[in-house]
Amino acid sequence: MSLGSRLKKEREKRGWSQMYVAERLGITNTVLSNYERDYRDPDTGMLSKLADLYDVDADYLLGRTDKPRFSGRTIDFDEKEQAEFEAFINNPEYGIFFKDYLNAPEERREEMRKIWSILREKEKDRKPGDRQGE
Repeated sequence: MSLGSRLKKEREKRGWSQMYVAERLGITNTVLSNYERDYRDPDTGMLSKLADLYDVDADYLLGRTDKPRFSGRTIDFDEKEQAEFEAFINNPEYGIFFKDYLNAPEERREEMRKIWSILREKEKDRKPGDRQGE
């Protein structure tokens, strides 16, 4: 996916018009349109402003990664682990901590998956009746 298509995707995902984004960036909508159609590339200062406005990393906009935000080590779950995690967060006894997972931005979801992965690893040998953390 090109820089222009990622810029357009991020703008449309937020329901923003080109006029609105251009105004926020201090450029004309023609310039923004040229960025989105890959007729012109933003300079580094403008790329930084775009990344900040869309709350994504510049590497994502440039196509160097498919992750919109870098948050350290990525936790990639296989289907079984994802199912276990979703069962955990949907359990009313445990899920309160993760109640906003399904509606959270991807960066927050990644943080919650990391926390769950750490908890699961720490508790893997725990038997019923054992105190937590022992």
